[in-house]
Amino acid sequence: MAFYSCLLHSHTFTLPHTLDLPPLSPSSKPLKPICSTPHRELLTSISASSSPSLSTLSPSPPHKLPPDFTPKQLLDAIRQQNDETSVLNLFYWASIHPNFKPTLPIYEEIIKKLGHVGSLDSMEQILEDMRVSNCCPTDGTFKIFIENYAKRDLYDEAIGVLDTMEQVFQVKPGRFCYNFLLNVLVDGKKFKLVESVCSMMFTRGVKPDVSTFNIVIKALCKSHQTRSAISMIEDMSNYGLAPDDITYTTIMKGYIEEGNLETALRIKEEMIAAKCPLSKVTVDVLIRGYCKEGRIEEALNFAEELWVEGFRPDQFTFNCLVLGLWKFGHVKQALELFDLMLQEGFDPHILTYNALISGLCKSGQVDEAVEVLNNMISRDCSPDTVTYNTLIGNLCKEKQMEQAIEIACIMTDKGILPDVRTFNSLVRGLCLTKNHDLAIDLFHGMKNYGCRPNDYTYNILINSLCLSGKIDRALGILKDMESSGCARDVVTYTTLIAGFCRNKKIEQAEEIFYQMNLQGVPRDKVAYNCLIDGLCMSKRMEKAAELMDQMILEGLQPDGFTYGSLIKGWCNVGIPENASRLLRTIETKGMALTPQTYNPLIHTFFQQKRTKEAMRLFREMEAKGTPPDAISYRTVFRGLCSGDGPIGEAVDFLVEMTDKRFMPDSSSFYMLADGLCCLSMENTLVMVVERIMKMDSFSENEVSTIRALMKIQKFQDAFDAIGRISQRRNPKRRY
Repeated sequence: MAFYSCLLHSHTFTLPHTLDLPPLSPSSKPLKPICSTPHRELLTSISASSSPSLSTLSPSPPHKLPPDFTPKQLLDAIRQQNDETSVLNLFYWASIHPNFKPTLPIYEEIIKKLGHVGSLDSMEQILEDMRVSNCCPTDGTFKIFIENYAKRDLYDEAIGVLDTMEQVFQVKPGRFCYNFLLNVLVDGKKFKLVESVCSMMFTRGVKPDVSTFNIVIKALCKSHQTRSAISMIEDMSNYGLAPDDITYTTIMKGYIEEGNLETALRIKEEMIAAKCPLSKVTVDVLIRGYCKEGRIEEALNFAEELWVEGFRPDQFTFNCLVLGLWKFGHVKQALELFDLMLQEGFDPHILTYNALISGLCKSGQVDEAVEVLNNMISRDCSPDTVTYNTLIGNLCKEKQMEQAIEIACIMTDKGILPDVRTFNSLVRGLCLTKNHDLAIDLFHGMKNYGCRPNDYTYNILINSLCLSGKIDRALGILKDMESSGCARDVVTYTTLIAGFCRNKKIEQAEEIFYQMNLQGVPRDKVAYNCLIDGLCMSKRMEKAAELMDQMILEGLQPDGFTYGSLIKGWCNVGIPENASRLLRTIETKGMALTPQTYNPLIHTFFQQKRTKEAMRLFREMEAKGTPPDAISYRTVFRGLCSGDGPIGEAVDFLVEMTDKRFMPDSSSFYMLADGLCCLSMENTLVMVVERIMKMDSFSENEVSTIRALMKIQKFQDAFDAIGRISQRRNPKRRY
């Protein structure tokens, strides 16, 4: 039965018969008296106890106090103590003075100090001293005990405080104590104990108030029983109570956390209809709800509507809106609101600063992110490790290593120690900029600094060294990884396999691949694909095909990359029939046929003078909705120009490809032009050249120069001029 049922009884104020719960949890224990002597003798007893800290009690005053000290002077002295021994020494010293009588504030201050350091036994001893000294504790005194027990997850003991109040001190706990205890239990998510305390409250005749209902509603919302929480609003009237802004806001928050903003908005309308004004917290909860669901415009409109009614956003509101805008990619608007926040005199939260810095970095505005960091420092908001790591990581990603190292130096100057993420970012940046020696030096410095490299650190170095062909150094890092006890994962092995294959050391790649199995590291699709691709590049097609079969046996399905490598491999060894069969396999599996799949086959058919088959594949690629890429068009154009087919077909295809904004490569174009000249088709050649110049956006002067050369039939000079102009405009194009 849900624990809220104890508050649903609408008749006499008694515990419902349906709840078969004991008034206390079985393990709850009242605080037991340990002696019945006055405080002077009691403290002597304490000093002789087995507690090491208490055994050091001394009659010498640990704090300078005059012999005729006042209770206020003693209270001030106790407040300056930071440990159990000092507090009890001071109290013991004061207690031996004949005219000293401790007051309630002194006792409560001692209990607070003891609770702060976790001396629960000593707290109980002091409470007993209060009893024998006839100093009556208040609800506030017992609240300290409840709070400290709960802080250490001693919830049964926290509930037992209520028994101590009633049985030892004859103080009947009121609503204040019950509500405080219930709230502590709810915050600790001890919902079963909440039910038990509710039962106890009812059976002892303590009437609930609005705060009681609000606490239990909060518990229901936290345990995802929001609908039940709504029914409690209806029940409040049975006790002559009306829901307040906290009641409504708690339920709205519960629905928002469940992702149900619409119902939360309906609760808001009910709140307004009940003439319960929206509080600042209510507004902030709803704005957070809008932002959580990405409805940023509605959040801003809502805030603007309330602005007209006198609502003024505070730090929380601004932070929430800025974070919402950033989360959904509105970095520019987040910055504008951030500026308004500063103008209004509110200090952004560190999370807001970090979010803006992260958003600016992701959008490539690293310099602007550094400006936000400077603003943060100037406003005395101390950046944390996340702040610095975000900037350093993105600067390294952009290869701005000098600035990244400068930020790292500022970080350490501020007393913030770099962590493994900081070092990994710097190592990665140095690897990206090919500074491998510095990266390895930093790697060793990292270990000397006491920051242990993780698998990501090792994998960065191994990958970068493999990419640069420095296989021996990569293997050295691998040995270091083994000796340090850092486990090699699938990324480590795959990186090495790819590195060996790239450097044409296929036997070593195979050895690493089989080591994975021996070391118990599962071989994934990427590891298989790397080795299959390497075998295909080495023209070991039978072995590559066997490996794909093994891959399938291990439950891994080949993907486009797997088939693409095999298709290219079979084409490279001059067996396009096997490649064609793989192409049809891809099709039957419903996988996407990409230009990268078709291009090797088209190229091979042209090489083997099988022009019709090559063109059939090209047209098939178009028909299946897979747009050919630049390589597709240039492969076909080169094949048509170098084949035995009619030259008109090559001219027509040139028109087709330039219509799609693809330009021919220079050698094929020269071949076509030479053929047109040999066949005295100068007019067609002029038309082709005009088209090339138009598509490549030649200037008027450049067009005039080419036309003049063509007119006097200096075709080779014209082609050379076209090549120079195009090369200057498009350095990557080989004209």
